Amino acid sequence: MIDKEFYRGKRVFLTGHTGFKGAWMSHLLVQAGALVTGYSLRPPTQPSLFALAGLEDRMASVLGDIRNPQDLKAAFDKAQPEIVFHLAAQPIVRDSYKEPALTYETNVMGTVNLLECVRLSSCVRSFLNVTTDKVYENKEWEWGYRENEPLDGFDPYSNSKSCSELVTHGYAGSFFADRDVALSTARAGNVIGGGDFANDRVIPDCIRAVREGKPVFVRNPHSTRPYQHVLEPIAAYLMIAARQYGDRGVAGWYNVGPDECDCVTTGELADMFCRHWGGGARWETGAVEGPHEASCLKLDCSKIKKAFGWHPRWHIEEAVGKTCEWTKAWLAGEDVSLVMDRQTADYLESR
Repeated sequence: MIDKEFYRGKRVFLTGHTGFKGAWMSHLLVQAGALVTGYSLRPPTQPSLFALAGLEDRMASVLGDIRNPQDLKAAFDKAQPEIVFHLAAQPIVRDSYKEPALTYETNVMGTVNLLECVRLSSCVRSFLNVTTDKVYENKEWEWGYRENEPLDGFDPYSNSKSCSELVTHGYAGSFFADRDVALSTARAGNVIGGGDFANDRVIPDCIRAVREGKPVFVRNPHSTRPYQHVLEPIAAYLMIAARQYGDRGVAGWYNVGPDECDCVTTGELADMFCRHWGGGARWETGAVEGPHEASCLKLDCSKIKKAFGWHPRWHIEEAVGKTCEWTKAWLAGEDVSLVMDRQTADYLESR
């Protein structure tokens, strides 16, 4: 799924490179020999995977705000990218209730600013906007949403990502229909993996709790989500961008999620974590005040499977195990970039 020879020597522009997903993607692109320029704010957490993996010395890293069109265009024009991945976002649902204006400015106008860079360039051949499984109008049904379902996320984060999708669709039709530039979006499920230190996410919360010798608190144990290891969507992103680089006909809007058997509840995910972590790890729940969040969310990934022959490689149990493995290696002082290399090799060799 990851054509390293294709990416060797390619000029790649990646927004959001200092985040969890962005750091994993930067690592794979650098490993493949791409000439990567990242544009992002400073790492959003301390510690950060970007720093732990030593990525700053292995790529061109530009610290900047996606909301600033002048700084963004200066970095973009200097990089002269052939391929663009857009990952920069305000990604936390509960934070979007606290700062809705910032969320919309980042997730909507940030997308506009980047697409303006692409529109005004002559170097880009392939553009991929990474959005989320939460872009759909959630009807709380038990089957997966398909790419032709209505886009209408409920909360400011989800809704801003729906808007980011529509912005991409609008630019594709208005400015790129007659140009040799392919635009796609990828709607991924909930990702887990080593190096995620964000607040308000289940696995990072589990890790913080067990390190402090406390039980894990799970606020919505019955909520169903399409959890997957971070390597699953990243492999899909790299595959889509590479394929559409040579064939604009495959450009489109794609769900990227696990199979039905791996859509589990938050409580089941916490159970898996406690089993893999060991040491008496346990979780508990209780009443908690909070804003609205969907209770059931699944994706139908038939489209990407048919178009590219893509399929998930790790079941959720293995994904949780790999996350615990990475975290224990980090706590033991191992070189996490080598752990990332090893896990990537394991992933690519699996079927």
